[in-house]
Amino acid sequence: MPGARKAVPRVLEWTWTPVEPLNARSMLDAATSAAAKPADQPFVERRRRLSPAALEVVNQKVARAYSPIVIAGFVRLADFALLSLVGIALYVGYVMPLSGAFSWVYPAEVVAVAVAAVVCFQAADIYQVQLFRGQLRQMTRMISSWSFVFLLFIGISFFAKYGSEISRLWLAAFYFLGLAALMAERLVLRSLVRGWARQGRLDRRTIIVGSDSNGEQLVEALKAQEDSDIHVLGVFDDRNDSRALDTCAGARKLGKVDDIVEFARRTRVDLVLFALPISAETRILEMLKKLWVLPVDIRLSAHTNKLRFRPRSYSYLGEVPTLDVFEAPITDWDLVMKWLFDRVVGSLALLAALPVMGLVALAVKLDSPGPVLFCQKRFGFNNERIDVYKFRSMYHHQADPTASKVVTKNDPRVTRVGRFIRKTSLDELPQLFNVVFSGNLSLVGPRPHAVQGKLQSRLFDEAVDGYFARHRVKPGITGWAQINGWRGEIDNEEKIQKRVEFDLYYIENWSVLFDLYILLKTPISLLTKNENAY
Repeated sequence: MPGARKAVPRVLEWTWTPVEPLNARSMLDAATSAAAKPADQPFVERRRRLSPAALEVVNQKVARAYSPIVIAGFVRLADFALLSLVGIALYVGYVMPLSGAFSWVYPAEVVAVAVAAVVCFQAADIYQVQLFRGQLRQMTRMISSWSFVFLLFIGISFFAKYGSEISRLWLAAFYFLGLAALMAERLVLRSLVRGWARQGRLDRRTIIVGSDSNGEQLVEALKAQEDSDIHVLGVFDDRNDSRALDTCAGARKLGKVDDIVEFARRTRVDLVLFALPISAETRILEMLKKLWVLPVDIRLSAHTNKLRFRPRSYSYLGEVPTLDVFEAPITDWDLVMKWLFDRVVGSLALLAALPVMGLVALAVKLDSPGPVLFCQKRFGFNNERIDVYKFRSMYHHQADPTASKVVTKNDPRVTRVGRFIRKTSLDELPQLFNVVFSGNLSLVGPRPHAVQGKLQSRLFDEAVDGYFARHRVKPGITGWAQINGWRGEIDNEEKIQKRVEFDLYYIENWSVLFDLYILLKTPISLLTKNENAY
């Protein structure tokens, strides 16, 4: 694997050309009931104060978004499976009893027709979530495409002189029953999609940066789109003079640009769209330095710019041209693949680790009084606070749930068993419950740091520029930084800087194979690179 590059925001290298977007109940409940939380000073978290208008939006209940790309992919699979099932069922129920023997010819033809149908449906552009909401348009295209597939199949059979060997009754039944099944499926899908739309699961929750005339034109252009999935939450602008409007085409001003990071961490935001002209390069650059740490898409609107690039340089929101700056990492099918990897591999790892976890739990209990497990608040995805579970490695009365004091070499707070399990990272094994049951951790990802983790007297985000960018993906039990030796005590700026650099490299270069490589490399790293683990 290549080495990690320095974690510097891409915006520092900005040029005005189109750019490519950056790219774990019951067992847990039983175990954690014993995880006592010693009394400590009340934890006060730094939160930026939002405006009343922004708080009104934040306090609204928001459902988790569904990816239109994943929905369309599942519909393709459903079409293929449904047509294959209808064709093969007709063969088994009608043709096979007449012939008296099973032949692979008919099933092969059914699969070929099903594949051709999906391809034609794709060519007819009916795999769009917006079309799924309607009825007439998608039904007309689907009937036409399905009929074309059968005419094509009949034509090929005729010219290949194979038509006499195919049951005409089977063929007719396949056409009409297949069409009926597809139409019934689309009616069910239409009901589901409309329900998801009412819940806001298909909306792209968008905020606009710039509450001037350009912002007003942009909001009007977005609202004018038919069947648009863009839901404008409001606008943000630093200016307080006459150029900054209180509302842009009905969209209220929610605050300043500095408020966007806090706003996006309290409610779901999918897209940040700049309405500022390209000529405001310096101003946009300063704003991007603040916003690139968010796990959202960031685009520049080009609807009012006189400078035009080639059409393929733009991505479009309906008819509104935009330039991609940053893209939310690990989305759509990548997110599905990572979810499956965590659940499948995590479950297997948990089953394999249960005997070891039993022995460690017994050793912790016999070594010192107190609960076996220790719970700590740590940073999760998009700075969400999550409960992370570990085997207790400190004396119970000296536990430090907020990590206000760094564990150092020969730390008197660490028990004898604690030193061993910290050195070997066996104390991290209960986090497999987080992966498999809670789902707030991944097997592989940036290690979750304690909310009050400090370098000397400074919090980590104060010590490293762009620190919160490592929270653009779900944290993990192991990670790219850890297998490269950056684990354990953080007693100087280089150690936290290197962790962030390697974490950002992982985020930008993620793949399932990369996760697998890190997972397989972890045991070797634990044996050879543990000098900083105390």
